Amino acid sequence: MSNASRPARVAQFACEKKPATGSRGMVVTNHPLASAAGAEMLLAGGNAIDAAIASLFALTVVEPMMVGVLGGGVAHVRLADGRHVVLDGLSTAPGAARPDMYETVSDELPNYRETKGRKNAIGPLAIAVPGALLGWCTALERFGSFPLADVMAPAIRLAGRGFVATPYLQDCTTDTAADIARDPGLARLFLPDGAPIRAGARLVQGEYADSLREIARSGPSALYAGPLGAALAAHLRAGGGILDAADLAAYRLEAREPIRGTYRGYEILGPPPPASSGVHVVQMLNVLEGYDVGAMGFGSADALHLVAEALRLGFADRAAATADPAFVRVPVARLTSKDYAAERRASLDMRRTRRWTAGVTGGESANTTHLTVADDRGNVVASTQTINGLFGACVQVPGTGMIANNYMLNFDPHPGHALSIAPGKRCFTSMAPMMALRDGRIAFALGLPGGLRIFPSAFQAILNLVDHGMTLQEAVEAPRIWTEGGVLEIEDAIPDSVAAELRARGHEVVRSRRIAGGMNAIGFGADGMLTGAACWRADGTPVAVSGGLARAGVRFTI
Repeated sequence: MSNASRPARVAQFACEKKPATGSRGMVVTNHPLASAAGAEMLLAGGNAIDAAIASLFALTVVEPMMVGVLGGGVAHVRLADGRHVVLDGLSTAPGAARPDMYETVSDELPNYRETKGRKNAIGPLAIAVPGALLGWCTALERFGSFPLADVMAPAIRLAGRGFVATPYLQDCTTDTAADIARDPGLARLFLPDGAPIRAGARLVQGEYADSLREIARSGPSALYAGPLGAALAAHLRAGGGILDAADLAAYRLEAREPIRGTYRGYEILGPPPPASSGVHVVQMLNVLEGYDVGAMGFGSADALHLVAEALRLGFADRAAATADPAFVRVPVARLTSKDYAAERRASLDMRRTRRWTAGVTGGESANTTHLTVADDRGNVVASTQTINGLFGACVQVPGTGMIANNYMLNFDPHPGHALSIAPGKRCFTSMAPMMALRDGRIAFALGLPGGLRIFPSAFQAILNLVDHGMTLQEAVEAPRIWTEGGVLEIEDAIPDSVAAELRARGHEVVRSRRIAGGMNAIGFGADGMLTGAACWRADGTPVAVSGGLARAGVRFTI
């Protein structure tokens, strides 16, 4: 992180959690039991990839409202030899999907993505072809060191024996109770006696444990060419869905090169399209590089105005150009160039907000999860995964315990746009599993859930570390802002006096208790020490590994 002296802050805040430090490994996820599953792999001699996949399978059990084997996501992997690879396991539109498959409600915000009967959000027509399971199994096969059955053991144990529900799970269930009630399998688990599961209650998912055992035996073919996929396709067909066995068999994982940029001596790396984070985080950092952000002070009106304008111009370009590169030409080189940033910077007015339009040609759910894992060999994983909405499409496949995604909600339901539906098209995403290097050495890795608010929040965390000299814990917990061109949301810790200054510059400011979800991160010290941090916005828990085996040749004698 930055070695610069810290400027005085305008927004004062206190961190609610403490970081963890260790020398032999670090696992940070948004649930303590998932962090424990990953740490179990590290302690058994596995690497960061083994630990990450163990944690992801565990998260499907303990955060079932956020992530599942029928979801999708992005994994950013840094290998011990310095190579980076982005594994794109995002969901795709079924082969029978078409641009006009939904009847839209409005051509204007805030109801632009709504459809009649909410068919793109709830039920069989909301489900896209899942990529998560293939992505996780492929990552393990290519880069891990343990068998699939070994890394799945903690998840199978948690599903079969049960675990104690957290207040966070209770709250999420309460928020989605009406939609959960429409599905008998979900209602039986999460609405016992007709009421949302209570914090402290034990949740046992026996059918899902059996499905995990089948995956452990057969690998991803259990879903993409086996009994689990057959059960999914049959259930959706009976309910009027369009995803079928041919879609599952045709799904392919994409391995991509990361987007790379530079900011004040750091190399910034993030996922490429159809993820928008790498392109637009680099773009926005390029714009801000022309200002002394640190001297403005964290949380000042100048600093927040500048961040808000960067977000607005980034979102303007994103709407025009960032989508599945197999279907849409994405001008990556121009968007990430310093020259283009200078052009956009020239139109930025520090005294007044403006309406930004795209400078190039060419809405997601907030319910996601993220993990960051590192070992002592130099392997690092930052991965963001989701079934999209809370409990996805609110469809559980009978007899399997698997919860289906509602990734079709991420497409533009109106035909003729960059983000419109097309058969086989990959969902675009704001997922931002980001990493930063300094002098070729990894400095930090981070990410978070939060839909459209993900990459703007990751962008702000990078500013917190590089420009404002924050500790890792401060950087993930610091108050955030968000806008994509309309109102400017600010979290409660930002003072009223700053909000008033922003209003004077033309921003329509509204307060928000929480912007995006629980960020987690790992910082890498020059001395080899790892620091893990998770913020107050979720159940995030860092688990550090230190110590080790006895010195060679030491024997105990009496």
